[in-house]
Amino acid sequence: MSGSTLTSAALDERRRRILFRAWRRGLREMDLVMGQFADANLPAMSEAELDEFERLLEIPDPQILAWITGSEPIPPHHDTPLFIRLCSAPREALAR
Repeated sequence: MSGSTLTSAALDERRRRILFRAWRRGLREMDLVMGQFADANLPAMSEAELDEFERLLEIPDPQILAWITGSEPIPPHHDTPLFIRLCSAPREALAR
């Protein structure tokens, strides 16, 4: 996959901005992880989940990648159901 499969036309401004940021992280691996997760989940996210995902987008790529791969422990305040879903997204994509 080389880019978003979600059209931003039906999204509100906040979700469009989040989608853009998710697909333009810096590290290509993180573009794929965050972008694919946004494609699959963004339209149905609650306001609280949007807040949390925006906070995750602020974390530098090497740090969040280390949490996702398990090379560093996830800080307790980020160890949430949304982050657990994000961590399972790369495994699901690889299983296809």
